[in-house]
Amino acid sequence: MPDWTQCKIELPPGIRLRTELSLRSMRLASAYGLLHERTDGAVPGILFGRDERGRHGNFHPDAYRSIGTNRAWARRLDKPHTAAKRMRARSDWPWKELDSSSSSDALLMNIFCYPGALKEGSIRALLAIDCNAEPEFGFKPRVPLQQGKRDNTEVDMKLGELLVEAKLTESDFQWATPKLLSRYRDLESVFDLAELPARNGKFGGYQLIRGTLAACALGCSFCVICDARRPDLMEVWFKVVRAVREAEIRSRLKFLTWQELASTLPANLQAFLALKYGIVAAA
Repeated sequence: MPDWTQCKIELPPGIRLRTELSLRSMRLASAYGLLHERTDGAVPGILFGRDERGRHGNFHPDAYRSIGTNRAWARRLDKPHTAAKRMRARSDWPWKELDSSSSSDALLMNIFCYPGALKEGSIRALLAIDCNAEPEFGFKPRVPLQQGKRDNTEVDMKLGELLVEAKLTESDFQWATPKLLSRYRDLESVFDLAELPARNGKFGGYQLIRGTLAACALGCSFCVICDARRPDLMEVWFKVVRAVREAEIRSRLKFLTWQELASTLPANLQAFLALKYGIVAAA
């Protein structure tokens, strides 16, 4: 695989980061003999699997053991990979979404399932959560729609009174047609539609809009966690926040980078994040 991180052509930040993560994962798999598979494509992905020694290269060993002892967390590992039916794996395991080296869900679980991570006072202060908050992954906030209906989509995590959307190499926050957005009951009372990012007749930041509406409906806060190497995603976030009508709602919207979050974590986990993801704690 060519090392596009050394290429002078300006690549989109998401592709550049995906390439870096693939290269890091290939080196990690080679150095430690981890079970993995490489997908086809201009930027090949790396998929890890559980080997005969019980290791899974996509997870810190302590976090992976912790996930295995929690039935609800372990179910999250069964989420199918979108490429599983299109490609034939060399290794003998069914691909799952969280096997991917670029999975933001796997990164989220590496941090929040790590034993004792949430007991640190600094991370609780950063996220403004209490000491008893327990992560719930793939939470469905059931955002109110028109005519008494409810949305069935997920947010990546609920942590006490905080909803979290995690991003890593994803290209964007998804686009939505005006017809799709108009289904939401509180859309125009929460947002000034003229201020939302738009292109080719569609609105950008659909997941951010949906998460904000979910936080309003539940009386929660909403936080996006993104990589510091993704200024493109940060720009969309601030545009969506600017479109929120009320200051009280904006005060419940938070943005963090993985690097900022890493600075609150145990040293052993920080070392893993630096090696596998290139996420170095912010100074």
